[in-house]
Amino acid sequence: MLSSCSTTAIDDYASNQPRLDPQQFFNGNLSAHGVLKDRSGKVTRYFNASIKAYWKNGVGTLEEKFIFDDGEIQFRNWTLTPTADGYAATAGDVIGAGKAQVSGNAMQLNYVLEINYKGSPLQLKVDDWMWQVDSKTLLNESTLRKWGFKVGSIQLVIVKP
Repeated sequence: MLSSCSTTAIDDYASNQPRLDPQQFFNGNLSAHGVLKDRSGKVTRYFNASIKAYWKNGVGTLEEKFIFDDGEIQFRNWTLTPTADGYAATAGDVIGAGKAQVSGNAMQLNYVLEINYKGSPLQLKVDDWMWQVDSKTLLNESTLRKWGFKVGSIQLVIVKP
């Protein structure tokens, strides 16, 4: 019963291989492919994305272009700035700075994302987990919450050529 209340911590992945080095993995041209799910787990949208990732003076930039199955195109540019315990992650539609931590093959990123929902801005808390599977593949799962309740999720794979 107690395990159902526990949460996963980034340190749980400390010994997992291959070790995720964001400056190495998020470098060059990448592609992403994924789905958005509603709170019941039903897939509501599909997408493909291209990511141009690079580092300058220790600061990372990820220029993302998403193309959804309904034709919508979205852009997001992330900046990853090293901190004492990981990275500060910022983007144009992120409120404040997200906090990213890396351990073993995993990275956890928490942030508040502002989206347009039915013509009005909506802020969602995002718990974003990434696991490097091999030198060219990273799995990503994001849980989206509003007022503490799960309202959706995103699953995707990021691939290096």
